[in-house]
Amino acid sequence: MTVKAILEKKGHDVYTLGPNEPLMAAVKILADHRIGALVVTNGDRKIIGILSERDVVRVLGKEGPGALEKSVRDVMTPKVKICNENHTVNELMEIMTQGRFRHLPVEKEGFLDGIVSIGDIVKRRIEDVEREAEEIKQYIATA
Repeated sequence: MTVKAILEKKGHDVYTLGPNEPLMAAVKILADHRIGALVVTNGDRKIIGILSERDVVRVLGKEGPGALEKSVRDVMTPKVKICNENHTVNELMEIMTQGRFRHLPVEKEGFLDGIVSIGDIVKRRIEDVEREAEEIKQYIATA
């Protein structure tokens, strides 16, 4: 299964915000929508960073609650690992495992096109395994 197939099922919607927004605004979006990461973009959906729960916890642990007044730019991860619609689930698992992160923005023609999380990947792998098990049952039943 590819990123394209995942996005066809889950959609291309991504929560984003600008780099100059206060960290507190980002925390509110993360909490309100029960998500683990926000893609930081400029006005035309060009990816310039990613802000994850881990980034927030790291800065709060170092600096305390005053860190919530910082801008997203000061806390985000600016070197974002991205994928495209042709990446496979196995490739995504390898990228995420090696990088030790749980979210990969999807880029198409230089712009944000979606996001894939480790949860999306696990869900698709379960679907694949269930489908394969059903195919084996059908094969055995007709053999």
